[in-house]
Amino acid sequence: MDAEAAAVRARLEGIGEELAELALASLRESLDTGEPAALARERRLTRARRAVLRAAALLGEDEDPER
Repeated sequence: MDAEAAAVRARLEGIGEELAELALASLRESLDTGEPAALARERRLTRARRAVLRAAALLGEDEDPER
């Protein structure tokens, strides 16, 4: 992996961590207030986190010239 791709991957992983923190905060809010919107927000944030981490993983794969 080249240096630029490695840098993007590192940033994506950081964004994934930020999204996880936001999702946990929304989950706590949902538990504390019972607000359905907070639970829906947590689910969206978790889906976004998974997508970002999938993108980071794709950048980390070894390039296979036969693919």
